[in-house]
Parts: sequence; C-alpha cells; structure tokens
Amino acid sequence: MTEPEAAKAQHLRKILEGFATGMLVTYDGDGRMHARPMAIAETRGSGEIFFATAIDSGKVAEIGADPRVNVSLQSSSRFASLTGTARVIQDRATIESLWSESWRVWFPGGRNDPTLCVLAVDVEEAEYWDTSGLRGLKYLFQAARAYVTGTRPRDDPAADHGKLEVG
Repeated sequence: MTEPEAAKAQHLRKILEGFATGMLVTYDGDGRMHARPMAIAETRGSGEIFFATAIDSGKVAEIGADPRVNVSLQSSSRFASLTGTARVIQDRATIESLWSESWRVWFPGGRNDPTLCVLAVDVEEAEYWDTSGLRGLKYLFQAARAYVTGTRPRDDPAADHGKLEVG
C-alpha cells in the first residue's frame, strides 16, 4: 500500500469510529435494493464491519441469495459508502465477543438466543467525504468565495474525499 493509500485507509478508519449506525443495503429476490438502518456492532481495520440480526430476518434471506451489499453512513459533516460481500455468522464465540447488552431488547435470550446471528461485511471498496473541522471551514470559505465571485468552489479531493480498494 502506498503512503497516500495508507493515509486514506487511516482516515477512513477514523471516520468509521464516529458512527453507531449505518444503512445496510441488500438486494431482494427481484434484484431491487432494500435499505434499512442497522446498529454497528464493530468495525475492524481489516476491512470488516459487523451487525447483529435475527437469523430469520429478511436481510439474512436476501444475503443468502445475493451477498453483495452496501453500507451507507452519514452525519452532518462525514459520509462513507462501503461496498462488499456479507456473510452470516452463527459461531457462538464470535457472537460472544461482539455481544452488547443493548441487543437484549431484540434478543431476550441474551447472547445465547437461538435467533441471534451476526452479519459480517467484508468491505472491498470504500469511499468517504469529510467536511468536519478545518476541512469544513476551508470548504465554507471556498463556497463563500465562489458565491461572491459567481464561480463554483474549487474541488480539493485530497483534503476531504477518498476512494480506496480495501479487500
């Protein structure tokens, strides 16, 4: 991995740490996309993101038919789009390591609830936009200057946008 790619990967990891939920997009049996909000159980630097779900949920069936997914993340100043392949994990050791007591609302049997499984998304491609902190101030300055001069803001992709192959 080149130095610029490593910097983008590190920046992406930092961005992902700030998200508690994401929109998981799957394909239904007719090839249509279906999105739903999901609480993020964990993200790993290896390019994986994990979600808890029920084994009998529609999303598990959709992933069984077509494992291609997208996870979309958005805040007021940071955005990410993660594309990859999902897999269903029923391994109790993995579930135990990711368990959050807040899941008990959906899984009354706790970490041993027989319907509990984990979706792991192996991220293959990621793209992010970051207009937080100084980046945001710089963008606002560029936007104001563009407005006053009747021009478009100059893009500075190195400062706030990155696209990288992960897997």
